Amino acid sequence: MSIFSWIEDEKNLKLLNAPKSGHRPGDLSLWIRCENCGVILYIKHLQQNKRVCFGCNYHLQMNSIERIERFIDAGTWRPINETISSCDPLKFKDQKKYSERLKESQEQTGLQDAIQTGTGFIEGIPIAVGIMDFTFMGGSMGSVVGEKITRLIEYATAQGLTLIIFCASGGARMQEGILSLMQMAKISAALNAHQNTAKLLYIPILTSPTTGGVTASFAMLGDLIFAEPRALIGFAGRRVIEQTLQEQLPKDFQTAEYLLHHGLIDLIVSRFFIKQAIAETIILYQQAPTKELGLLAFKERHRLTISQEEQLRRLVENSSNLNFSGLMKSFFHLVTGKKEEKTGLLKLKPLPFSKAFKKVPKVNKYKRVKFLIPKTPKSDIIDV
Repeated sequence: MSIFSWIEDEKNLKLLNAPKSGHRPGDLSLWIRCENCGVILYIKHLQQNKRVCFGCNYHLQMNSIERIERFIDAGTWRPINETISSCDPLKFKDQKKYSERLKESQEQTGLQDAIQTGTGFIEGIPIAVGIMDFTFMGGSMGSVVGEKITRLIEYATAQGLTLIIFCASGGARMQEGILSLMQMAKISAALNAHQNTAKLLYIPILTSPTTGGVTASFAMLGDLIFAEPRALIGFAGRRVIEQTLQEQLPKDFQTAEYLLHHGLIDLIVSRFFIKQAIAETIILYQQAPTKELGLLAFKERHRLTISQEEQLRRLVENSSNLNFSGLMKSFFHLVTGKKEEKTGLLKLKPLPFSKAFKKVPKVNKYKRVKFLIPKTPKSDIIDV
């Protein structure tokens, strides 16, 4: 071994043993070593510089709380579904129980799971935002992460908002097995309605690392795909690919620059300019002269409120004496606002569009139902 090889190995060993940059809310350390060049950085100055190394301009990991503070306009962040938490459906256990790992991560990060979702403003533009947090079990995508992203997409679709997701994940969460893998299909289906039906904009921002099932699903489905400089982006690990292909891979393999060169992403943007880049992209999209207007499906245009959903659930559970026809009439009353005084059915507050329904000329009921559900074949309409 040459002296230069020995020095290189020692440097890599020091970097491997150095404390990582994933800062936790309760972490009182004042200094952090850059993962790229090894320079010692003062944590307060690093945070002010958006966790970008002063020496080599390397983008260190940033948790979701810091991203909200740095990229969302002050005072505009409104969280959505922040109380949802994972359970242990498979009773998974390795060296520790999955429930114990969840509890430890929640105590260390102050989060319920590996993503925060909500709405806010970027340069005065309203958006729906999802921010993944790698410090929570490696940002792994479990059933709660998939559910929160899906609900965020559906909310953005119903409200006509641009969707932004900051991706930072090691992939699907193995402790939830097939349940975590099913989130890929669920999120992709919701994105299809958001992008192809409603014709709304979706921009994923790939940070380091973005790998596994996240890369294989919503991270690569954006209308425009942004990435941070030198971000690690891939599906399988580098070593697995080398052993499978029996080839030596390029040094910059699975980096943002490598993917940009091969056409997998659209733009590499530094953290100092990502906020302005997003705002300008949204404005350009909104003012495009050839913009195509989208349509929303009936269930996405008008949703039941939480109280209405609960009342409907109780109606179904406590309706052992009611037949199917009675249940359908009750639901029809909920949707249309029509009162059935003789039947004594459950009285619920009608939905906002019931007035528009009543204004339709009194023609046959198929046309009235068609008003609620556009472009539905006659054979698929339930006769109520």
